[in-house]
Amino acid sequence: IGLSEEILGRTFDGIGKPIDRMGPIDAEVKRNVNGLPLNPVTRKYPRNYIHTGISAIDGLTTLIRGQKLPIFSGNGLPHDQLAAQIVQQASLGDSDEKFAIVFAAMGVKYDVAEFFRRTFEESGVSDHVVMFLNLANDPVVERLITPKVALTAAEYLAFEKGMHILVILTDITSFCEAMREVSSSRGEIPSRKGYPGYLYSELATLYERAGIVQGVEGSVTQIPILTMPNDDITHPIPDLTGYITEGQIVLDRQLHGQSIYPPISVLPSL
Repeated sequence: IGLSEEILGRTFDGIGKPIDRMGPIDAEVKRNVNGLPLNPVTRKYPRNYIHTGISAIDGLTTLIRGQKLPIFSGNGLPHDQLAAQIVQQASLGDSDEKFAIVFAAMGVKYDVAEFFRRTFEESGVSDHVVMFLNLANDPVVERLITPKVALTAAEYLAFEKGMHILVILTDITSFCEAMREVSSSRGEIPSRKGYPGYLYSELATLYERAGIVQGVEGSVTQIPILTMPNDDITHPIPDLTGYITEGQIVLDRQLHGQSIYPPISVLPSL
């Protein structure tokens, strides 16, 4: 993918082609979307936080720069509204360091994509947001590339331009289902619930691209959002995500039924 600082405020499809009618990107560099794994020795210990403006997150499950903090949701729960709210409100607090958001949506319906685009434009935050939109009617294989393209853009802005980048990926479940579909078409031997045996390593490849590197100004922080099939937290996708990431934000259907927003469960489940 070709990258430059021009990507800020732009909207792309799932493979990084501009879809906002603002013309092509004049690329400074080209980067492999698979990225390079961060050397554990060069990682810097995360200390500073990102202010989301949501008290249940800021006060109880604080989002630290360089961290990966997933949101576990379910069908019908307001994870889209929560994601949009985080994009609108996220900041570095009183810091004057450069901050931007990379937002990637995978397998979303057109009306959901339009909701995100309209919300960001109307709230005036779109100038520091880079959007990658893979729609439900786009090719399935494109869905496997979208988060990698988004993270490559995030790494470029963070580690080459010295910015602090928050990456929001929604919905990881769509990414995993696309992986299952492609794996099945290739005749690979399925593992748990039909997902390929390399599901864990593929998720780790995405999540471990978050971090801070010693001697580099920027950071990459991730909020992956996934919908748990049948609200089952033991399903392979949330189960494996829980092993790789640092804590979880869980949206509770019972709280949502009581009209509590955001319906974030802050009590340990019994």
